[in-house]
Amino acid sequence: MLRNTDLSWGTPAKLLHWAVAALVFLQIALGWAAVTWRLSPMKLDLFVLHKSVGMLLLVLMVVRVAWRAVNIAPPLPADMRPLERRAAHASHLLLYLLLLVMPVTGWIVTSAANIPYRIFWLIPLPAIVEVDKTMADAAARTHFGLFAALSLLLALHIGAALRHHFVKHNNVLVRMLPGT
Repeated sequence: MLRNTDLSWGTPAKLLHWAVAALVFLQIALGWAAVTWRLSPMKLDLFVLHKSVGMLLLVLMVVRVAWRAVNIAPPLPADMRPLERRAAHASHLLLYLLLLVMPVTGWIVTSAANIPYRIFWLIPLPAIVEVDKTMADAAARTHFGLFAALSLLLALHIGAALRHHFVKHNNVLVRMLPGT
């Protein structure tokens, strides 16, 4: 099933959702390891991996937004209250926004700090801003603040999915699972 239906998300939507989810958790681990690792070639490799996965996430999120724009979303359960519906829509919008903006802020940090690098050591990534230490520092603080916001939003998202499954006993989680 390629396209989304009233009952379930289509295979592309599911693949994009779970690929992004896996990469986000990988990013958290890579980012944390890169920041806390002692200065060494391994630290530099961790940063290259973190930045590379960030660019991959940016591409996947652009594809995900495009796919979502041309496909209907399965409707929310009929018994959801209006406030819950608004919260669900707002949280998804914020997740998408954060997952698009975070890689860009990381790219700004790299560009403003004049740190050339190649995505997965192969593809050179051009600078998107001029070299500027003040901008690099501000972008790094913004990147970390967005990470904090994303972490909170991910906890809410996962908690809501589990609530729908185990408390509300509806199909909100099941319709996003692979093979359903």
